[in-house]
Amino acid sequence: MTDSPTKLTTPFDFDAPGKHCDFIRLPHSVHRSAYGWLPLPIVCITNGDGPTVLVMAGTHGDEYEGQVTVARLAQSLEAEDITGRVILLPMANYPAAKAGLRTSPIDELNLNRVYPGDPNGSPTMMIAHYIETVLMDLADYALDLHSGGSSLHYLPSAVAGFDEDEERTRRIQELMQVFGAPYGFFFPGGHAGGGSGNDGAVRRNALFLGTEMGGSGTVTPNCLEICFNGVARVLHKIGVLKNVLVPPAEQTTRMLHAPNFDYFAYARDVGLFEPVVELGDEVQKGDLAGRIHMPETPWQAPVEVLFDADGLVICKRIPGRVERGDCLFHLGTDFTA
Repeated sequence: MTDSPTKLTTPFDFDAPGKHCDFIRLPHSVHRSAYGWLPLPIVCITNGDGPTVLVMAGTHGDEYEGQVTVARLAQSLEAEDITGRVILLPMANYPAAKAGLRTSPIDELNLNRVYPGDPNGSPTMMIAHYIETVLMDLADYALDLHSGGSSLHYLPSAVAGFDEDEERTRRIQELMQVFGAPYGFFFPGGHAGGGSGNDGAVRRNALFLGTEMGGSGTVTPNCLEICFNGVARVLHKIGVLKNVLVPPAEQTTRMLHAPNFDYFAYARDVGLFEPVVELGDEVQKGDLAGRIHMPETPWQAPVEVLFDADGLVICKRIPGRVERGDCLFHLGTDFTA
């Protein structure tokens, strides 16, 4: 199923020299447009021999720093700046990105949970299949730029999924240091149930690096600068970008990981969440994370939420209203490969 032909089409040859700006066409027949297609914007810049790098954002449509970064790259890079090939995909899940939503308003799917997708499935499944079997299959490196979206806010971090391959982990750590974010973070194994872009890149033997840059449903200027500069450094380090666009990082990236899901704090009740710690705080197992209040029964005492591990608060929830199962915080602890 995974390697069945895609139904998406791209109106240029990825091998053709030069800069090509157009739309991937995803067939989409609806009441208002019987023979229509959804336009996924794409830029491909090819010049001579060298690595191929896929840089994408908009996997989740309410995460904006990455989309702005990819758009800036599309405007600033020309063929003469490149050795090899750069593929830029700013709105990977186009319906979600257009709507500013984490999931697609068409099929309600999260692109980062459905890889390898399905060429005969709903739009999100078809997009995942195209990205993995066409774009990632071309790529030596895949960069997927995320932030916390509407519900979370992150300390600016370069991220990746846990990988048992020590050599891949070493190379990812090297790129994290080149990227130059304050933190590098490895998610625990199984974080996305095997359906993430990271998983797709591993299957296609592309080295994967992601980001978590701010969030809160906004564009944060500091995170945007870290994101753009980091991508530019990585592109130069791997040899696809000829010239240095930004100076080397001034700081050493602190490497963190979550060994398991004890490092995530979840709501176990419905109500209003009052946090008592902030991003960047160091906490210990048993410390108070916050309280869940029940204004519907104001005479009832709030429920305390405690941390189940020691670590640095790297991510926090933004909306105050919570339901059972909502992620409130997650922690990172120092990582050495």
